[in-house]
Amino acid sequence: MKKEEIHLEDIWRILFGQAPPIFLLEVVFRTVITYVLLLFIVSWLGKRMSGQLTIMEMAVLLTLGAIVSVPMQTPDRGILQGLILLLCAVGFQRGISLIGFNNHKIENITQGKPTTLVKDGVMDLEKMANERISRQQIFAQLRGQNIFNLGMVDRVYLEAAGMLSIYTASKPRPGLPLYPPDDSPFYNGELLATENTEGIKVCVSCGKVLKSTEAGRCPNCEHDEFTHAVC
Repeated sequence: MKKEEIHLEDIWRILFGQAPPIFLLEVVFRTVITYVLLLFIVSWLGKRMSGQLTIMEMAVLLTLGAIVSVPMQTPDRGILQGLILLLCAVGFQRGISLIGFNNHKIENITQGKPTTLVKDGVMDLEKMANERISRQQIFAQLRGQNIFNLGMVDRVYLEAAGMLSIYTASKPRPGLPLYPPDDSPFYNGELLATENTEGIKVCVSCGKVLKSTEAGRCPNCEHDEFTHAVC
């Protein structure tokens, strides 16, 4: 439209656009058909599309949303064009998935691969920074599993789908307390060491456990703030 054709008092144009009012009924018809087709397409893509999505699945889902918007709303575009685009997007996704199934390197590129964020009760801060995962995000997930001590954790994996997989240690060991930051007694040195953690301190930054007699910075992350370990 030209700018001189736009008027705020033109309520009819604002409500109905330039298409005749009867097109609203056609929009309903187009929407029903497109919605049914989209349900079929998504179910064909598999159960993963209704769960946590990988990078490629998220890209396909966004593509599907862009494809279906035009056939539903534009009067000079037919539904058949959108259907062909949907089938092309699905075919592309299925083809890439098949190639990835037969080639592990392609699978890692298209689907992503897990990242180890915690190993033996110690956080890998470099990998966490690369994945843009904060300490409190990990701690919240661990607290949700009734884990309040990082020493209880053997591994934490960030899966390709964005979920955190948590594996606990077979035996209890000293580690960083995982209580929230505003629970200050656990982070300002006032927490009394338990019988199993006497003479042990832990790095607040990464969770590395050290002897209380060891001076200087943390050998794992070079941080210089410590607190009592708990078990």
